[in-house]
Amino acid sequence: MYNNNDALTINAIRALSIDAIEKANSGHPGLPLGAAPFAYVLWAKNMMHNPKNPTWFNRDRFVLSAGHGSALLYSMLHMAGYGLPMDELKNFRQWGSKTPGHPEYGHTVGVEATTGPLGQGIGMAVGMAMAESHLAAKYNRDGYDVVNHYTYALCGDGDLMEGVSHEASSLAAHLKLGRLILLYDSNDISLDGDLHKSFSESVKERYEAYGWHYLRVDDANNLEAVDEAIKEAKKVVDKPTIIEIKSIIGMGAPNQGTSKVHGAPLGKEGVKITKEFFQYNHEDFTVPQEAYDTFQGHIEEYGVAGNKVWDELFEGYKNAYPELAKELEDAISGKLPEDFTKDLPSYAAGKGVATRNASGEAINYFAKKLPSLFGGSADLAGSNKTTISGAGDFSAENRSGRNIWFGVREFAMGTMMNGMHLHGGLRVFGGTFFVFSDYVRPAVRLSALMGLPVVYVFTHDSVAVGEDGPTHEPIEHLPSFRAMPNLTVLRPADGNETYAAWKVALESESTPTILALSRQNLTTMPLPMEEVVEGVKRGAYIASPSEKEVSDVLLIATGSEVPLAYEAQQELKKEGIDAAVVSMPSWDLFEKQDKAYKEKVLNPSVKKRLAMELSNPLGWERYVGDEGKILGIDTFGASAPGELVMEKFGFNVPNVVSMVKDLLK
Repeated sequence: MYNNNDALTINAIRALSIDAIEKANSGHPGLPLGAAPFAYVLWAKNMMHNPKNPTWFNRDRFVLSAGHGSALLYSMLHMAGYGLPMDELKNFRQWGSKTPGHPEYGHTVGVEATTGPLGQGIGMAVGMAMAESHLAAKYNRDGYDVVNHYTYALCGDGDLMEGVSHEASSLAAHLKLGRLILLYDSNDISLDGDLHKSFSESVKERYEAYGWHYLRVDDANNLEAVDEAIKEAKKVVDKPTIIEIKSIIGMGAPNQGTSKVHGAPLGKEGVKITKEFFQYNHEDFTVPQEAYDTFQGHIEEYGVAGNKVWDELFEGYKNAYPELAKELEDAISGKLPEDFTKDLPSYAAGKGVATRNASGEAINYFAKKLPSLFGGSADLAGSNKTTISGAGDFSAENRSGRNIWFGVREFAMGTMMNGMHLHGGLRVFGGTFFVFSDYVRPAVRLSALMGLPVVYVFTHDSVAVGEDGPTHEPIEHLPSFRAMPNLTVLRPADGNETYAAWKVALESESTPTILALSRQNLTTMPLPMEEVVEGVKRGAYIASPSEKEVSDVLLIATGSEVPLAYEAQQELKKEGIDAAVVSMPSWDLFEKQDKAYKEKVLNPSVKKRLAMELSNPLGWERYVGDEGKILGIDTFGASAPGELVMEKFGFNVPNVVSMVKDLLK
């Protein structure tokens, strides 16, 4: 089944990888040299993909969770015909290249996910498999399995040591994701040295305890055995499969089998010795035509042919089920319905509603208009208000359910959200308490880096949480997330701003959104819904203007502090002080506005400004200026009823009035 041409192709992949690393004088040769055989077997004869149509929706997905082995991926993309030129391999890890140090989604054709932070690729692969199973249950009909593919991930020992791999693998087994296959590059070496110094558990017993199917290949270079294992894994439909493949890290190199070949170039002499070991007698960055032909020929026979069969199937599907087909095509493209925000609900002025409750109502409103809306919570759905009513629970028994039970697995939830969006066909959200966003943060960062418009529903957003105390009261979280590039942080002031915030989040095409939501009721501001929607979209707006054209003072607030600012405005008015109230739900959206709009909201002639937020005050200096003040919290919170905690920290009308008077002295 496999012959000398296959061996030549594998060695060409190895050679290209170490050539790229050597030229860059930077990279990780160990994984490409050890894992190239089984990666090739997967891509050439077992993975359904079409390099000429890399976004084909029913392709199999491949995630290189061990992202440090990127040279392997780039070499394969080049040789498989994905249009990655040889010059890009020569420019590995250089400024502006298509071959960055770790794979980046959206940057290099054929890269399905940004990886490098170990373990997250496993979680994203689980998310992809969840998406496949959900969409298959929703759209497939007898004779028309239009969603019917596998998800593969290649991981190493480091991935399996990361905690997120435990979280994700546990849920994958619970959901019986039979179309998920994990290829474990088991080489007994970690970055620091021999693996037994830090990792001695039985991966077989661990994964079987989760409920996975376990297979083992004793030699990564036994192509037939690898092929047989993958094919066996694909036959297991009721559980995910992990294939432990024993390899030699840096095979063929002078220091093979040691940590010395993990993350450092081999050197010119080392490259020469390695190529001699594999009898690869070609110049640097040279691939014989028969290697290209062999690799691409296998893909043509399997993946390209499979794409043609699917195209014909989908044409029949469109004729037989035109409405379903259009709904699926719209979901894949991310197209929103034309009436997406027509007749957006609103709350009456003065009505008290917690923004977490308003968010729950918004989710259900938009779920009726967006069949692709899919999400859940990390075991806090009752508190986060993330349940889509009447939509059923997504489970092994009900793949079409729209409510995901992530369990207490916050980090994995974030990675799975990313994986689901990367897969396509879904608009994804996930919820937990804001303070537990610390568990999710690395996944949020990858959401932002990849430009995935997923929605993080973070409730219980301040010390107003109250009795649960400082362990559950976020303080530093808002400023730290505001510092993250390409992330929209929205802290709505009332129910109407919450609907508007959801609109912004769902209309986003390349930016993830955090919704920071209150536990406590907030009084709805007396503003037309149209003004609120426009104001939230632009990040800040005048929620309650002063009577004079130029106010005496600006009260700038977010979230639950906007109603406080409004109350203080009325009290100040009684004392002859004319204040304007600015609601600033999103700094990043406001910073995108032009100078004229910014100065309309924050009048530069008004120097006396008071910003107020139940958070660490870091960053507010840019808005209050040299003559302003900030009411914030720079200590941890406390355990007591929420209203009392806010009172003790000075978030009350008398203190705000007093601070304004001090400003005006």
